[in-house]
Amino acid sequence: MFRRVTIRVLLSPFALIYGVIISFINFSYEIGLLKASKFSIPVIGVGNLSIGGAGKTPHIEYLIDLLREYINVATLSRGYKRETKGFKIVEQTDTAITVGDEPLQYRRKYNDIVVAVGESRAYAIPQIIQRYPQTQTILLDDSFQHRAVQPGLNILLTSFDALFTDDYLLPAGRLREWRSGYERADIIIVSKCPKDEAMINKEAIIAKVQPKSYQKVFFSYYDYGYPYYFYRSEQKISLDKELNVILLSAIANTNYLVKYLNETVKHTIEIEYADHHIFDKYDIEKMIKVFQNAPGERKIILTTEKDAMRLEIHKESLKAANVPVFILPAKVKFHFGAGKYFDESVKKFLLDFEV
Repeated sequence: MFRRVTIRVLLSPFALIYGVIISFINFSYEIGLLKASKFSIPVIGVGNLSIGGAGKTPHIEYLIDLLREYINVATLSRGYKRETKGFKIVEQTDTAITVGDEPLQYRRKYNDIVVAVGESRAYAIPQIIQRYPQTQTILLDDSFQHRAVQPGLNILLTSFDALFTDDYLLPAGRLREWRSGYERADIIIVSKCPKDEAMINKEAIIAKVQPKSYQKVFFSYYDYGYPYYFYRSEQKISLDKELNVILLSAIANTNYLVKYLNETVKHTIEIEYADHHIFDKYDIEKMIKVFQNAPGERKIILTTEKDAMRLEIHKESLKAANVPVFILPAKVKFHFGAGKYFDESVKKFLLDFEV
């Protein structure tokens, strides 16, 4: 604890410099020196103030599931860590290398929507509309700090165990801008909450967040499904106290997932990498070795859906090594019976949208 505080104090001058730069950029948008683009179709942005781990991808998927039966949905992401540049429509034949892991995950799971990547959202949105004029709404992935586009509905995520109110600016903390940036949100979701509502002090959290009169606050959690086989998705397995799990992950924060596994399986061994890490052959060799040396007869390698997108290029090697890899799906659900209210809020925005 003392070491963490000391490091934060030492980094605080750099955080202040960073904060001044961010403040100038945001102020430039507020006074109109920099212009944010608006479009003729409703745009919904999902983001967070921190550098990751709040669960943007599952919440984007929740919105896709909510809307795609009624309207034509498109998603737009930056395509973080992809080797390509510029605007690109994501195809089934793409890989995490060509489009990024999250866009590829959307493409793999939803064949009936448009999935695109592009560093410049202000350029990419007109491209989507021009190529797919039937598009009726666009979901912006990780859009909160990218102010060149002004979403009609701004959804801000903050993790239950790492609220933005308790965090600090980079590099002293994990915030990408000052805490006051939350005021741009229309909806605030406290994500990755405990599944047991009794463990959530709703009133205390709302008091810390101090939502504005125009903001709605929701509490969400993950409902983990049955892990499915990496090589044949229709084959599934149940997690139980007789099973040992080697968790392969390269996501921003594994605490929530590890807690779930520790409560569900016999033993968890972690193989953890930095967020969006591209697995190479040495990582695969390590994973196989850890699996072979792990105790117990009932054991599997488990990974997330996002990590599986980056693991895909090694599928044949893993299959040849006879390593049982399973993928753990996660769906967002809302506490306090608020799921219907959240759905209605999103639908109302779409119904009331005016050019």
